[in-house]
Amino acid sequence: MKGCPKCAAKKAAAAPHVKAKPLIETINKTVTYQKDTVVSREIIRRKNGTVTVFAFDAGQGLSQHTAPFDALVQVLDGAVEIRIDGKPHRLRAGQMIVMPEGRPHALKALTRFKMMLTMIKS
Repeated sequence: MKGCPKCAAKKAAAAPHVKAKPLIETINKTVTYQKDTVVSREIIRRKNGTVTVFAFDAGQGLSQHTAPFDALVQVLDGAVEIRIDGKPHRLRAGQMIVMPEGRPHALKALTRFKMMLTMIKS
């Protein structure tokens, strides 16, 4: 016989709570801007996807390429132009866009900017 659901709920409620830091604090410490370059750090890697944080100095970018999976870009700071199938999309902090699998895309930092890239493989 498995444990009582009510008892399990009481036990979970009594467990000490973990204080979580705001995500942006963690990201700002994890990836910092560097002059004339792009910095990245993978923060989650699983067989079904990854989460990577990038910091781009102004004017830096990624040339056109495709990805075998959908990718969600969340702009955390600054501004960027992302081209998907040649169509420009200007985004700033707080905005996001999906880059569909197999579709050519590229990006260029309009200002220094940070993004979180989530790749979903399945």
